[in-house]
Amino acid sequence: MRIIDISQPLLSCKVYPGDNPPMAKRVKQIENDFYNLTEISMSVHNGTHIDTPLHFIENGRSAEDFPLEIFYGKCAVSTWSEEIPKPCSRFLIKGNYVISAEDAQKIINSNIRLIGVESQSVGSVEKPMEVHKILLGAGVILLEGLNLSHVPNGEYTLSAFPLNISDCDGSPVRAVLIKN
Repeated sequence: MRIIDISQPLLSCKVYPGDNPPMAKRVKQIENDFYNLTEISMSVHNGTHIDTPLHFIENGRSAEDFPLEIFYGKCAVSTWSEEIPKPCSRFLIKGNYVISAEDAQKIINSNIRLIGVESQSVGSVEKPMEVHKILLGAGVILLEGLNLSHVPNGEYTLSAFPLNISDCDGSPVRAVLIKN
């Protein structure tokens, strides 16, 4: 079995234009306090993270409203093409591909429950809301900020559990692929 980390390092991760980067501050140190303690300040959309419907939809669902099975199981990793791998309920797209509204509809029609991308947003920087609203409105979980550059195309088991944050529009994720 091989486990492949596909997450960005949190404190040096990419952030969406205009978002503040994550910061860590050591508030206790062994030399003075007998232990180390660090505080982290960040957006839930920094680095590798999920978006939930609450991110763009009024009264939308948040992570705790989805069964954990969505975040773990078989997935396909590939560059985008017109054909979505079948059967596939989790699909991770390699490269800097920007999902269009037409692509989003194909994803929904293919019964994909989780779509992952390497960029910090599934939609374009110019019109980020359109694709988010289409996918999130259909209950598709968005996994953004992946690092798939070292991953060959193929089938894997995905583990990408969100933190247990109630009533939140997203969550940081430690995403890994498992290859038997």
